[in-house]
Amino acid sequence: MAPTEDAPTEDAPAPRRRSHADYTGGVYGSMLAASVVVGAGALGEFPRVELVLLLLLTGVAFWIAHVYAELFGARLALQALDRRTVLHVCRDEWPIVKAAVPPAAAVAVSPLLGLDVYGAFWLALTVAVAGQVGWSMAAARRAGASWGLSAVAGTVNLLLGLVIIAFKLVVTH
Repeated sequence: MAPTEDAPTEDAPAPRRRSHADYTGGVYGSMLAASVVVGAGALGEFPRVELVLLLLLTGVAFWIAHVYAELFGARLALQALDRRTVLHVCRDEWPIVKAAVPPAAAVAVSPLLGLDVYGAFWLALTVAVAGQVGWSMAAARRAGASWGLSAVAGTVNLLLGLVIIAFKLVVTH
């Protein structure tokens, strides 16, 4: 019987497959978005549209990088690339882009909330960190973790987000 995409060959172990419920990309993308906001805020004021585009385009760029790394790093050695595999990897890595949308939306709606650019940065940073915490807790719960362990995952990600916020405070002051 010929090996299928899901079956290992005699020479190669089964490829690592993330389940559709793996939120690693969401946690990573939220942390990336928070870092983009910190970096952009350290450079001074600029139009909100630029920050929205910077968040979204950075998410897309990192998504492409992760898809490339997954396809040509681990997968190339383990299985032939076909359309189905490429689409599967693109879908698995998509949470990186999805995680950039809420902070970008926060910046976009910030004028409606009466926020200046400085306020928009803080709103986007808060939304990104909240996303990071939410994605990590969702991942823990989806993996069957107890509420207590899910709270630990959320707390660790909140602390990581606070480290990013501390970097912003140090860099801009």
